[in-house]
Amino acid sequence: MEATISRSAHTSQSRSLWTARILGALIVLFLLVDALGKILRLAPYVEGTAKVGYPAGALVPLGLVLLASTLLYVVPRTAVLGAVLLTAYFGGAVATHVRMEQPFWMPIVFGILVWGCLYLRDERVRALLPVVRRTSP
Repeated sequence: MEATISRSAHTSQSRSLWTARILGALIVLFLLVDALGKILRLAPYVEGTAKVGYPAGALVPLGLVLLASTLLYVVPRTAVLGAVLLTAYFGGAVATHVRMEQPFWMPIVFGILVWGCLYLRDERVRALLPVVRRTSP
């Protein structure tokens, strides 16, 4: 019976890890495309930046910050630092949306997904934020 429980726990952990990897890869891909669009000053990004009231000169620095934060998030040793920096970046996005009186839930969802994926794939984060499950007697 102990082997069955152990195997079941391992399968659950494996599914969680793969879920985090796949979802995390999609998030990272989106963030890299967004960063490169800003760095390359593609027309939709230039127009969007002007529309929210930021100067055109802010576009490349924002793209570089997003790129650096995303790359730090991808590397396991620096993933927590990357997640903290991405959280700050998303906080700025929330503030911008609030200032423009637009829906601001999307950057919050991205922040939750970034930390959720990190929680599922990194034992150190799980140790800092343990989820306690009650077992029935």
